This record gives sequence, C-alpha cells and structure tokens, in this order.
Amino acid sequence: MKRIAFYFLFCGLFSFSSCSLFELDNYDAPSETLKGEVVDIATGEPVLTDQGSEGIRVRLTELSWGENVTPNPDFYCMSDGTFQNTKIFKGRYNIRIDGPFIPIIREDERGVPIADETQNIEIKGTTVVRFEVQPFLKVEWVGEPSVTNGKIKAKVRVTRAVSEADFKAKIEPMGGYSSSFLNVTDIQLFVSYSSSVGYRARDDRWSSKIEYSGSSFNALLGQIVTIESNGTIPSGQTVFVRAASRINYDTPKGSGTRRWNYSEPVQVIIP
Repeated sequence: MKRIAFYFLFCGLFSFSSCSLFELDNYDAPSETLKGEVVDIATGEPVLTDQGSEGIRVRLTELSWGENVTPNPDFYCMSDGTFQNTKIFKGRYNIRIDGPFIPIIREDERGVPIADETQNIEIKGTTVVRFEVQPFLKVEWVGEPSVTNGKIKAKVRVTRAVSEADFKAKIEPMGGYSSSFLNVTDIQLFVSYSSSVGYRARDDRWSSKIEYSGSSFNALLGQIVTIESNGTIPSGQTVFVRAASRINYDTPKGSGTRRWNYSEPVQVIIP
C-alpha cells in the first residue's frame, strides 16, 4: 500500500514540475518587412543580377544580441536588383550585401577595417533601404535578338562600370592584389522558358557561352560581340534571354563565387 501511495505522489510531482514542457510558445511570429534595392552609384540604374546564390546575397545580423551573434539565414536579390523579406523580427539590424560590385565591407590582410558601407537600421513595420554600389561591368543589348532556323543571335556590349584605377584603389589595400582580377572571363547567353532567366533558370539545350583567357577580352570592351544560342529551339515557342558577363574576382573575397553582371531580360518568339 505504501508503494502505491509513493508511486502516485511521485507521478504527481513529476507532472507538476514538467508541465512547462507542454506550454505553448507565445512569441509572435516574425512579421516585419524589409524591402531594398541595389543601384549603380554613378547612374542610379538597378544592378541586374541572378536570382539565386550567384546573385546579390543579403545578410542580416540582429545587433541587440551582441557582437558574436550568428547572422540570420541569407537571402538573395531578385533579378532586377531588388529584395524583400516579410518574415523578420522587430529589432535593430546590420544589413550587408555581396554581389558583382566593389565589396561594401573591406579589410586588409590583418583584418583591420578599411571601409564599411553596410547599414545599421531599425526594422519595424515595412522598412525600405537603398544601397548604392559600384558594379564591375555593364552588359547591354545592341538592337534586338534575331532568330534564324530556331537559333537566337544577339549582339551584346560589355563595358566596365568601375574604372580600372578605382577598382585597384579599392581592392589592392585588401591584400593579394592581382591585375588579373579585372580580366573579363566570359559572356553568357542564358535561354529559358522562364522570365527569371539566368544561371539558376536556364535551359542547357539552348544556352551558350564564349570564354576568354587572360586579358584577351580587353580589346572587346565597348565593342559589339555576337553570341548565338545552342541547339534548335522548336518553332512556335516563346522564350526569354539574358546576357551576362563577369570578371576574375570573387565576392566575398575568398568565397570562390564569381558573380555575373546581367542585361535586361528579353522575350523572343520563335517563328
């Protein structure tokens, strides 16, 4: 009988002490919104990019948690250089972006800060930010793409959006500088059924590229380059195309990710 009484007493104590295990989380779900745009500081034009991890990365760090806090999960710009996140907790944040432009946070080889153009901002309700950056390249169409026998032929012009002197002045103090960083390595013609066409939304059957070694592209800067799609696109289809180009420099430094600058997307109807 004593054993039975002890058993019920033990169960009752356990139930009382562990009731917090079954309490509901009463924190509000994150509902603040951050909207932003990334533009060329010289022209005010949007920095066109890929809609994915090869595009513009956005990183938030909530400052109220101290200096060693882990950043929020990264997210990425849309192809038009804008970004939006509607699931953020209210608070003060540091906002950093990385993309095909001069890094906005730069340190020397010892980790000593050289420049910090990130933004510290209070996110409450709908908060809007704007980043003005120096893109590596400007990629633009020359005329409209044409179609012959299921192949798209496009004329593209690539120019530097930041001068070689300015690039060197900003990048060299970070250490390990090489003049090869400025080399244009490739031009891509991405083709897709999706209007979000790019590296992450491309059809490999038709997309094509032209690669360049060393500084061989220098003579073609500002000149018209013709690029043609691969394969044969079926008649009657509607596709989207974008041109892209990149230099031999990864952002963030040491990440191994060389990001493209893009043209506007264009719709093409295959007759």
